[in-house]
Amino acid sequence: MTISLYAASLPVFKQMLNSMDAVLSKAEEHLVAKKIDPNALLQARLFPDMFPLLRQVQVAADFARGVSARLAGAEVPKFEDNQQTFADLHELIAKTLAFIDGFTPDQIDGHEDRVIVTRPGTPKEKKFNAQSYLLAYGLPQFFFHVTTTYAILRHNGVEVGKRDFMGQY
Repeated sequence: MTISLYAASLPVFKQMLNSMDAVLSKAEEHLVAKKIDPNALLQARLFPDMFPLLRQVQVAADFARGVSARLAGAEVPKFEDNQQTFADLHELIAKTLAFIDGFTPDQIDGHEDRVIVTRPGTPKEKKFNAQSYLLAYGLPQFFFHVTTTYAILRHNGVEVGKRDFMGQY
């Protein structure tokens, strides 16, 4: 039995983006309850050489949009990564969900051999077929940033658990 690229991608992105949005809401509640400046969390990092929370969310959303678009053979939209607040991050997630909701299984399934090139024209250029792009590159990248978002919040005292991370499935 095979699984479709659509089933392995867009529903997963939607589930995890929605859970990330909910975890960010819990973070906001935590900030209010503890009277903490929101920037303390928005700029929090697990380690100095890692992106802060704000950038982790942006990159996760970038991957959800980019991977979905490339799998569908569509133009990857460019969103400005200028978010500064939790409200901005919620809006980014909503815009990302709206974008990926525009794709159908027919645009993705049956195109497993579509050639996808990352960083075209640069020394870091890499070519994948759609299936290997999703499974070996796109999903791991996306999950890294979603997981790091969760870990930053958990590390900073936001009371979230595995159910929060998983969201509705």
